[in-house]
Amino acid sequence: MEKAKTKQPILTDVHNHSNFSPDGVSTLTEMAAEAFARGVAYYGISEHINYDVCFFVPEKDKANETTNEQAYNLAARKLQREYAGKMEMLVGAEFGYLKDSETLKAYCEYAEKYRPDFIVNSIHLDGKTDYYLRHAFYEKDGSLREKKTVYAEYLSLVKESLSAPYPYDIVGHIGYSARYAPYPDKGMRYEDFKEEFDSILTEIISREKILEVNGSAQGLAGCTVTDESVVRRYFALGGREVSYASDAHQTISLMRGREEVIAFLKEIGFTYITVPCRGKKIKIEI
Repeated sequence: MEKAKTKQPILTDVHNHSNFSPDGVSTLTEMAAEAFARGVAYYGISEHINYDVCFFVPEKDKANETTNEQAYNLAARKLQREYAGKMEMLVGAEFGYLKDSETLKAYCEYAEKYRPDFIVNSIHLDGKTDYYLRHAFYEKDGSLREKKTVYAEYLSLVKESLSAPYPYDIVGHIGYSARYAPYPDKGMRYEDFKEEFDSILTEIISREKILEVNGSAQGLAGCTVTDESVVRRYFALGGREVSYASDAHQTISLMRGREEVIAFLKEIGFTYITVPCRGKKIKIEI
C-alpha cells in the first residue's frame, strides 16, 4: 500500500532585516537566498526606518541611524522581481513609533512614497533612548528602577502607538523592552499587567491589526515576544490575526523558534498565520 503523502506546511517569516538596517549583518541578497533555500513561501524584509531615533541625533549623524531608504527600496524591489513565481518576497518596513508630529509626518510620507507591502509598528524607545541600551531601567543615581514601573511605562507607549496615523499592519514584538531588562525575572506576562494588556489587545482587535509572535525571545523564559500568556489572552478576547517573525538580522537566525511558535499557537487554538500583503491579509494554515 502506498503511504499517504504528508502535507508540507507553507512557511512564512515576516519581519526581518539585512545590513541595510544599522544593526543588520547579512546582505539583502544573502537573506533572500537563505529564505528561499529553506523553502520559505512568504518572506518579508522590513528594514528599520528609525525616524524615532533620528529625532534625537544631530543632522550629521542621521544617516548612520536609519536605513538608506532609496537604496533599500531599489534593491529590494529588484530582488522581488527576481524571485517572482518562486518565492513571495514582501518589501516592508519597520517604523519605530515616537509621539512627535514631525516624526509621524515623516513616516506617513515614507508610506506614501515607497508603498511598502507591509509595515511593522514597533516601540523601541522609552521616549529618549532604545531599551537595548538599558538606560530606561536605571535612575540617574544608578539605582535599578522597579520592574513594574518600567514595564507599565513601556506598555503605555505600545497603547499610544496603536493610534499612529500611518497605515501599519503588524503590532511588532510587544515585550521588546523585556529582552534587555536587567531583572532576574524578565518576564512581561499577562497576569502582571492585566488591565494594560486588555486595553492593548482589544484595540488591536478593533483596529483589525495583526499581533506579531516574534521568535527572538533572546533570554526570556518563553520562546517568543509577545509572551505566550499574552497571546493566550488575545485568543480568549477573540483575536485571531497573528504573524510569525524570526526578526532575523543575519541568515543564521532566519526561522528561529518557528516550530515552538507554531506548536503553542496550535495548542491555544489558532488555525492559521496571517501574512499582510499590500493591504490584503493572506491566511496560511498551520
